[in-house]
Formats: sequence, structure tokens, C-alpha cells
Amino acid sequence: MAELSSRLAAILDALPLRPGMRVLELGCGPGALARAIAERVGPEGFVLGVDRSMMAVQAAERQSDAGNLKFRVVTAEGFRLKAGEAPFDLVVAIRVGALDGRHPELEAAAMERLRAATVPGASLFIDRGDPLVEVPLHEAEAGPKIA
Repeated sequence: MAELSSRLAAILDALPLRPGMRVLELGCGPGALARAIAERVGPEGFVLGVDRSMMAVQAAERQSDAGNLKFRVVTAEGFRLKAGEAPFDLVVAIRVGALDGRHPELEAAAMERLRAATVPGASLFIDRGDPLVEVPLHEAEAGPKIA
């Protein structure tokens, strides 16, 4: 298991992860949480960590060698699935500026992109609660829930 701070360990434990899931982490930084998620979803699962910082993504790549874990430089509001890339089952975002409530236009763009990149029923887990708030990404689901 990857070394995690007590805060990230609490976040990891709050996520409804199961083997085989495809998970998108926004704002992955050096990848500690992404590595721990990759361990939880197992070799049949997949984790994509994204960050707007090329330096953060390079650091994450240097520390990661799991075949079910990749990283990409992109903003939350600019994220799109690549051609042929399968949608994600779950999204997690910790300390992501576009989703912290200060930039409504960026948040609206990011949420639109996340809906397009996830399966029906997928949720975004974000650090607006203790430890997380679950935000359903698709219209059929209602309002945020505490995770």
C-alpha cells in the first residue's frame, strides 16, 4: 500500500471503490492517492490521474509503475476522453480550483466534461465535506450526498 497522509487515507476509505473500476482523479499532484486507488481497484481496474501541472504529472510518473495507472497533463475544465478511451465509473477531486466554488464558469465547464467522460450513474467525490461530498454527475440523480 502506498504511503498516505491520514487525510488522504480517510479520503481513500470513503470512496466506494471495487475491483475493476475505472477511476479518474482530478488534481492528482504527485500521484499518492492515484497509486493507492490503483491498488484498490486491482489489475482489472484502471486509474487516470490528471493535473494541470506538468511538473506534478512528471513526479507522479516517476513514482508509479503500475500497469493500471496513467497520468495526463490537463485541467478539469479541459478534460476529454481520448479517442477509444472508455468512460470512468467514478471521479475524485481533492483541492481542485475549478471545483472549489470560486470560479462558477470553470466549474460548469468541468462538470459538463465530467458528465461526458463518465458512465451513467457515476459520481464525483469532492473535498467539500468530512471527508467527501458525493455529487452525482448525471441528471437523473439528485443533489449532493455526504460520503
